[in-house]
Amino acid sequence: MSGSGEHPPWRPSVTVVLPIRNEAGCIGASLAAVLGQDYPADRLDVIVADGMSDDGTRAHVRQLMAIHPRLKLIDNPSRIVPTGMNLAIRAASGEVVVRVDGHTIIAPDYVTECVAALGRSRADNVGGPMRALGEGWFGKAVAAATSSRFGVGGARFHYSDREEWVDTVYMGAWRRETLERIGLFDEEMVRDQDDELNYRLLDRGGRILLSPRIRSSYTVRGNPRALWRQYFQYGFWKVRVMQKHPRQIRLRQLAPPALVAGLLLSAAAAWSRPAAATIWGGIPLAYAAANVVASLAARRRTGWAVVPVLSLGYAVIHMAYGLGFLAGLARFPTKWRIRPRGRSVPATHEDASA
Repeated sequence: MSGSGEHPPWRPSVTVVLPIRNEAGCIGASLAAVLGQDYPADRLDVIVADGMSDDGTRAHVRQLMAIHPRLKLIDNPSRIVPTGMNLAIRAASGEVVVRVDGHTIIAPDYVTECVAALGRSRADNVGGPMRALGEGWFGKAVAAATSSRFGVGGARFHYSDREEWVDTVYMGAWRRETLERIGLFDEEMVRDQDDELNYRLLDRGGRILLSPRIRSSYTVRGNPRALWRQYFQYGFWKVRVMQKHPRQIRLRQLAPPALVAGLLLSAAAAWSRPAAATIWGGIPLAYAAANVVASLAARRRTGWAVVPVLSLGYAVIHMAYGLGFLAGLARFPTKWRIRPRGRSVPATHEDASA
């Protein structure tokens, strides 16, 4: 190789970190994929930051630790993702940090492709598309909804199939020095902590690369209640992200709260002035029509049987996110100045996975 003038491939040490809580049903498959990477074994270690799981997750991890000396388990008493990430990053020895979530199965070359993308692009963060999978009718509908523009707006990592510069990616991989330079995860952010970190990176002139060669699959929430809770939290904490990084606000992020506000106003107006119900009824009718059209347009990918459930999935995502955002505005009305990072909030949510 030296005679050809080619440089040997960059092979930094890598630490894969998994911030999890109560993932007994998924952690075995997720860790098997991580531990089965084609990256050189002597350059890779894995840290699970567990949010004090009580469903058998820790036992699963310990069983694997007996077989894989590269695997380490640490406690995350605060039980939320940002504190778990920060504890794992501080304990990491790798030059590169790669995040993996408990509901995710990464491809055998995932770490290799993350390292390659960081090396060739000089990006500050790299990640791949989020390929959503679902179980049952509702799960399949949610997977389709979260892979469409109508469902999740313009966030490219949900459906892009080309390499491009973006404002956020799924999970992420960073040089350790990048995280040390811009700071670790904001521990106030129970949700949306990845968005906050990426916006902070962009605010400081950093770049984020989306590469379809970085492959993984993600199992979505399988019932309306879990999906509602997830997207309500996304909307709620998005308010704090915007307050901390107003220059990164995108119109697509305001569409769900504007829709919900319009629906609430139209209902109030129709109730107080029945004569105006026909006029105000245009807002819910317009949304319902758009929902049906988007659901029908997806029938070739999902099949006819999923279309009615897909309409429900769209509605749950949009209404939950919009109401969560409005709740966040009410909860944080005076927080439009950037607060110091690193301030923790009590762990009020059970789910510590993204």
